[in-house]
Amino acid sequence: MTIKRVLCPERMRTIPPQFSWVDHRLVREPYLDRCDPTAAALHLFLVTVADAQGLSYYSGAVLARRLSIGLARLSQVRGDLIRVGLIGYQRPLYQVLALDSACCAEARELAADEIDIRIGQLRAAPGRTP
Repeated sequence: MTIKRVLCPERMRTIPPQFSWVDHRLVREPYLDRCDPTAAALHLFLVTVADAQGLSYYSGAVLARRLSIGLARLSQVRGDLIRVGLIGYQRPLYQVLALDSACCAEARELAADEIDIRIGQLRAAPGRTP
């Protein structure tokens, strides 16, 4: 078993005054599993620049440039984050949302549809007996 030890004590993280850590439930619960890497990058950017209330006013053009994507792609990944319940958006304002059980439940409901699709694909797989 690996023993944990601080590698660089002089650089230990502290909670910055303007906001808290990225919530570990993004990984533990199915939030990020429901997003593609570009949506996750947008979320990380917004978490990084948001104020204590999770608010940010970055324009679409700036976000697209910073993420090296087009405006249409930005709209798509923004929609993904809204659908999963990670952000709210009302132009020009973004809000990084707190993670709660309601968002997680919505993500799990959506995942059930994907499970049904995959079960159908497995049933149709060659060599499978009904």
